Amino acid sequence: MPYLLIIGLQVACIVHLMRRGGNPMWVTALIFLPVVSAIAYFFVEILPGLGQNRHVRTARAKAVSALDPERELRAARDALDLADTAANRLRVADALAGLGRNGEAVPLYRESIRMTAGEPDVRTQGKLAEALYETGQGAEALALLDAAPEPLGQSDRDRRILLRAKLLEHLGRAEEALERYADIITRMPGEEARCRYAALLIAQGWDRKALVVLEEVEKRMKRMDRQQRAAEADMYRWATDTLAGLRSKGVTA
Repeated sequence: MPYLLIIGLQVACIVHLMRRGGNPMWVTALIFLPVVSAIAYFFVEILPGLGQNRHVRTARAKAVSALDPERELRAARDALDLADTAANRLRVADALAGLGRNGEAVPLYRESIRMTAGEPDVRTQGKLAEALYETGQGAEALALLDAAPEPLGQSDRDRRILLRAKLLEHLGRAEEALERYADIITRMPGEEARCRYAALLIAQGWDRKALVVLEEVEKRMKRMDRQQRAAEADMYRWATDTLAGLRSKGVTA
């Protein structure tokens, strides 16, 4: 077994070397000094590259968050203790919101906006509106968005439209919410907008329209790899279950 493991390490390192076009001297070392060279190759050639890989960084961040979910909150509070600035209050608010503690985040977002010189930051206003929505204060959140200037970037504008749609839905203004969901579903990454749109269509009795939207979610899901699907596992699970329910009722496009 150890012999097979050594051969496996040799092959893996050599394949990695050939794909990367590395120094051919590694081949000689891996053949004649397999164990030592494989360890050296890993630390010299493979490990540094892992830190630059987006998927590895994401997985590492998720692992750290799962093991110590309040790590960023502690760091943010330490920074705030050292310097009571708008940026540090915003950092603490973001950490709290990331933990789902939106009620605690709201006053810190307000304070960050108050402490910022000049015009309030558009993104911070959006974060405050999101936290207000999450704490059931939809009317105030919508009033805040109405008074705030529109973001400059298209992606920021689309996130603002999604939040506005959620607020309108929360306030019982379904037709207005549907218009905004329909506007952004082809532009926004992820499936939140599509799934919320489909759910509201079903609530309004438009099962056939919802089916078309959810079939698009299904197609997109099949084209994604496992890591991409895992990022929105709850959305895809809901879409799959809801789509199955519509089909079992005989709903067709």
